[in-house]
Amino acid sequence: MPDFLVFQLYGQMAAWGDIAVGEYRPSRDYPSKSAIVGLVAAALGIARIDEEKQLALSRELGLGVCVLARGSILRDYHTSQVPPAKKGRRFATRRTELCDIAKNELNTILSQRDYHTDFFYKVALWQNGSDAAFSLEKIRQALTQPLFCLYLGRKSCPLGLPLCPRIATGQTLKSVFDSYDFDTQTAGIVKLSKTHHYYWDDSLAVEHAGMQRTIVRSVRDQVRSRRRWQFAERSECHYLEEVSDVSV
Repeated sequence: MPDFLVFQLYGQMAAWGDIAVGEYRPSRDYPSKSAIVGLVAAALGIARIDEEKQLALSRELGLGVCVLARGSILRDYHTSQVPPAKKGRRFATRRTELCDIAKNELNTILSQRDYHTDFFYKVALWQNGSDAAFSLEKIRQALTQPLFCLYLGRKSCPLGLPLCPRIATGQTLKSVFDSYDFDTQTAGIVKLSKTHHYYWDDSLAVEHAGMQRTIVRSVRDQVRSRRRWQFAERSECHYLEEVSDVSV
């Protein structure tokens, strides 16, 4: 059995991203792999422009998510001003970007952005192969004391509770999720659903998952380039479980 690093995710708001076309920016109702890899990279102090380490982290880590509370959708009508695009021009801050150009040349972009509110997930990571650059213990320490500020998809979405990461050995993914105890601060905050959804990378063997694959589908959230904001497809499994006791 592989070792698993499991932690909790709770927040008042999160934006997990999805395929965006035009002015509408949707959000998945559970964390994408690119979002979790980005969270881990930030904790480790890996800059977004460090393509080599970002891609290595994405390749080396497998992901499983247990959705205990999906929360509800909040839609934000968003307006922003941007200068016309010019090749090779970069700005250190948003202020310099707007001050560098005449106001009559600014363009206005209208968009709608979705957020999920009052959600709760358990997240598990494992290593694909034995030559990973960062051990699970190193990642656990980083999630406990992150080098960069952690947020849930967008900078306006901070963590609602500590991650409380722990390493589990000799267990299946399902038993790791089931045996992970909630942080004591969670009691009375989260309203859990009676339907739990489990998602995990298809690369994890069935005997290691401990669950039957009821659905296998393709999702586009495997990081190809953080700099160019490009993502590839990966296969993801899904398992649905009805539970009677949803107390924390």
